[in-house]
Amino acid sequence: MKRWLCLIAVITVFSSALLGHSLFNVMAGEEQDRFSRYYKSIQICQGDSLWSIADEYRENSTMTVEEYIKELRTMNQLRSDTIHAGQYLTVMYFEENKK
Repeated sequence: MKRWLCLIAVITVFSSALLGHSLFNVMAGEEQDRFSRYYKSIQICQGDSLWSIADEYRENSTMTVEEYIKELRTMNQLRSDTIHAGQYLTVMYFEENKK
């Protein structure tokens, strides 16, 4: 009897975890579909950093600051995090899709 209850508990926990994970993925997918990614060129101003740019432009994104900066560096072929005033960078931003 004890073994039977333990088996039912394990199955219940596993099923709940699987259902929760699936529901989370569906909801995350719906959130991503609400926003489109766009690109534009910006001129770096004195005092700007990749972090300040990430904070400004990653709004409405599911990306972390670190993920956004990594993408910025890849898009702009930056070898380091150093940027200079007057330099131009391509940035991405996210806007809600019109329905």
